[in-house]
Parts: sequence; structure tokens; C-alpha cells
Amino acid sequence: MRKLTSILAISLLGILLLISGCSSNAKSEEKPEKIRLDYAYYSPTSLVLKKFGYLEDEFKDDGIAIEWTLSQGSNKALEFLNSNSVDFGSAAGAATLIPKANGAPIKNVYIANKPEWTALVTSKDSNIKSVKDLKGKKVAATLGTDPYIFLLRALDKEGVAVDDVEIVNLQHGDGATSLTNGSVDAWAGLDPHMARLEIETGAELFYRNPDFNTYGFLNVREDFAEKHPEYVQRVIKAYEKARQWVLDNPEEAVKLLAEEASIPEDVARIQLERNGFTEPVPGDVQRKALIEAGKILVESDVIDSGADLEELTSKLIDPSFAEKEIEGK
Repeated sequence: MRKLTSILAISLLGILLLISGCSSNAKSEEKPEKIRLDYAYYSPTSLVLKKFGYLEDEFKDDGIAIEWTLSQGSNKALEFLNSNSVDFGSAAGAATLIPKANGAPIKNVYIANKPEWTALVTSKDSNIKSVKDLKGKKVAATLGTDPYIFLLRALDKEGVAVDDVEIVNLQHGDGATSLTNGSVDAWAGLDPHMARLEIETGAELFYRNPDFNTYGFLNVREDFAEKHPEYVQRVIKAYEKARQWVLDNPEEAVKLLAEEASIPEDVARIQLERNGFTEPVPGDVQRKALIEAGKILVESDVIDSGADLEELTSKLIDPSFAEKEIEGK
């Protein structure tokens, strides 16, 4: 009887190991039918990635299709992620913190660029020369994006109450148009629209602060990262190829950005000059930048006052994928 029990136990163990092995193999062989990403004019590396088909080449032998969606701003990219319309989305770091605080299932896995992509802008002949001059004025900004958060931080730093300014919620391009036609007095700008206005209309960047610009985040849906971690790394691998191309080919990058965004080359050149592409692995620098931005978002009731910013940023920023792909080489 004892011998039979031992045989049954061994047999059962073998079956469990077989099932476990089959299950493990099934999981390792699982792959997505397609990978959905956004591209954006404020994210030059995404334009390079799309233009040269690096992802299509990377996943061709796997039979995985690549699907692209244009994001007109961080708010749109984050909407796409939250609605499961894309797997990867390009957004400013501070803008990403807002939906994360509301429970959005996203994480940051790569830094696409370090931009000074926003400033406060007014028309050439305006009498607005400082943030304090915005009292009682109309200012265009896209809610939930880095320019909007930049505006809040600028007002706070200069001691101007948000209620003393009329913030007009317009998408970035519409904000630029409204400033040009005089519908608003100032605009929390975003490149390339901001650079275009500088050249075409003589618009003035009357308030700049590079430290208030948060990084260009590549975010992924958490469920995709959990199911397909190896594919997240391969997407980062392709992004790395695009980043290196921008660094190696600055003049060609200007031409590509101009072509893809339908802007003049001198506008594209200004935009790229205000971008850095040397810090692809997210980490403590980005956490600190987001915590500082988060403090203003809490004070402005954009993020709940009970939010733990340290915990939020730690849950949002996951450097492990980029570390394995970049630092592990």
C-alpha cells in the first residue's frame, strides 16, 4: 500500500510538472497579434521610428502587425492609453502623473526626450512682459498637458492666483491660432507650434523655465507589460535605434521632422535645438521632477490632496525594461 502511494505520488508529481511545463511554454510562446503605438510631433523619436519602419522590421518575423495613431497632445495620448486604444503612448511626465493618480493602468518605461518644449507666449506687440501681467487676462492652455502644468507652476512661483487668470482650454494648435488672432492674450505654448509662431509672427516667449518642463515619457499599459515583457524591451530596442539616429544625424532629423509635421525646416531646427536625447533610462531624476510638479497639481486640486506623490511616482516609473535593454548590453 505504501509502495502504491509512493508510485501515485510520483505519478501525480510528474503530471503536475508536465502541466506546469506546458503552461510555462504556452505563456512564453504567447505573443500579441499587433502592437499599437502613438506618434507625435512633440516626440521626434516617434517620428523617426515610424518613418523608417524600425518596429515593423523588428517584429516582421513574428508576424506581429504595427498600428500607429497620431497624438495631438499628452492628453490625447493618455486618453488613448486609458481607453485601451494604444499599448504605448508618448506624453509629458507631469501630464502622465494626473491619470496615474486617478488609477489609470499605465507605467513609464522609457524616456524619449528631455525637452524645453513649453513656455508662456504672447504676441509681438503685447504689453504682457511678465507672469504678473497675466492678471485679468485670457490664457490658452490644453488641460492635462505639460504646458498647462507649466502655467500653473509659473503662476505659483510668481505669486499669481489661478483664479486671477482666465484659462481657456484649447488644444495646442488652436491655442496658437487663438493667440495669433487675438482671441486670447497669452498661450502656454508647445513646440513645434511655439517655434512656428516665433518665426512667423514674432511671438515672444516671455516666461521660460527649463526645469518646469518634464520629460518626454514613453508609457505602456500595465496589462501589456505584464503579459508581454519581452515585447516591451523590443519596442525600447527600436526606440533606441531611433534615438541614436537623431543623435547621429541632426540635420537629417531636422528635415524629417519638418516633413512629418508639415513645418518649415527653420521651425523644426528650433524645436530640435530645445530637445535632449541623452537620458533614455527613467529614474530618480524623473521622480523628483514629477514630485515637484505634483505638489502644484495637489495645490490646484487637479490631484487629490490625499495622494502620496512618492508612492505614485514609484508606481508610475519602472526603469527595469530600459535597464535590461540599454544598460544590460
